[in-house]
Amino acid sequence: MSRKWLAVYSRPRWEKKVNQLLTDKGLESYCPLNKVRRKWSDRVKLVEEPLFKSYVFVRVDDEDRAVVRMTPGVVNFVYWNGKPAVIREKEIQAIKRFLNEHENVEVEPISIEKYERVKITSGPLMDQEGEVVDVRHKTVKVAIDSLGYVLVAHIERSKLTSARPEINGKKKDRNP
Repeated sequence: MSRKWLAVYSRPRWEKKVNQLLTDKGLESYCPLNKVRRKWSDRVKLVEEPLFKSYVFVRVDDEDRAVVRMTPGVVNFVYWNGKPAVIREKEIQAIKRFLNEHENVEVEPISIEKYERVKITSGPLMDQEGEVVDVRHKTVKVAIDSLGYVLVAHIERSKLTSARPEINGKKKDRNP
């Protein structure tokens, strides 16, 4: 079976330790570290902090997943649509290249804004597109055109992705 990069959720502030423990077990793991300048009263120092809080990436096959789960500090795998989230090799390489070239990198979630076209990624309305009509703390109200009616669904942000091609890694189309 082929090995895949999976995301592991760790205890808070255990990312480096979990990465080391997985490496000690002979597993290929990666904890992206961001170089950040921190100022104390007497000095300024360049320190390495995990780029993704409470996340470590590990390359495993199905047999090694139990070994990962039993590692101290590992809470669980990160799941997407009921399965462990698989991270593509090219995404891991892109993170490595980006961190090698830049300091003080920040991670921001993709924002979902009112009137934006979105695609639903899971649930009974999966693959349907709609327009955001309201944004709340944890849910987004999406209008879905069908049969001449507007269906309004309150959907968790995690179950939406932008329908704009440039956000989803496709060629940007300026004339929708």
